[in-house]
Amino acid sequence: MRFGWRAMSGPVLTAAIALLAILLDRDAPALSLAPLFVGIVALAGSLSGFASALGSAVIAVIGAVLLALGHRAALGFAASELVQLSLLALTTTGTAAVTGLVRERLLDAFAAERRNHATAARLSAALDQVDIGIVLLDAETRAEFINRAFRKYFALPDEMAEDKPPFIALMYHGRDTGAFELPQDELGVFIAQRMEMVRTGDATPINIALRNGKVLRFVCTALPDGGRMLSYTPVTDLVRHTDAPERADYYRSLRDPTGQKLIRHLGVAE
Repeated sequence: MRFGWRAMSGPVLTAAIALLAILLDRDAPALSLAPLFVGIVALAGSLSGFASALGSAVIAVIGAVLLALGHRAALGFAASELVQLSLLALTTTGTAAVTGLVRERLLDAFAAERRNHATAARLSAALDQVDIGIVLLDAETRAEFINRAFRKYFALPDEMAEDKPPFIALMYHGRDTGAFELPQDELGVFIAQRMEMVRTGDATPINIALRNGKVLRFVCTALPDGGRMLSYTPVTDLVRHTDAPERADYYRSLRDPTGQKLIRHLGVAE
């Protein structure tokens, strides 16, 4: 126990009240101050923990014994007084234990919360330094975190990113700003495909070509809590330098020309 004002306040206050009662009110019942003593013990426990509360409890019992002795012409206590003093000792000791334990648990919880917050802040700062776009979605596909790279790739304003938008809103933002290198009539199917991948947790890598010439490899990772981690890795050099122009028609044939099944999921998401 550290001997600061918090640790000493409970015992000092208990001793002062007991001393005043002995000096000023000798006719008062010996246990008339019991509720006040219990309250002071609880206060000491909440301020400084079990040691301070236990010290206050001991002083409270001693004060009650001295106050009871001041009312008697001879030493000794009646059976009823012994029972009352025993109950005071048990009550104050129990109060000291409970408040001390609760305070310790709360302090441990606050310390763990501070450590978690510091770790989350360092992780967030680290993710803002990488060139891979990262989006963390909760179980309702609402963005809980969007790093700086993603905001840069899709010209996403900070206000919108901090507002925790749903994933479909991010897709529509990319569509509305012309971020994707796709014909206008294919954007609906493209968005529906991405929504389906996120909904099912499909981890198949997909290359996304942007209008500014960059190519991002999109991967959706399902998280244990039902959320999703979306990563957008820049692979422009790898993809652009290995493109085979003569296979362009083949790649186009792989696209879903209608995408009617996927389009239905857009309505649900909206």
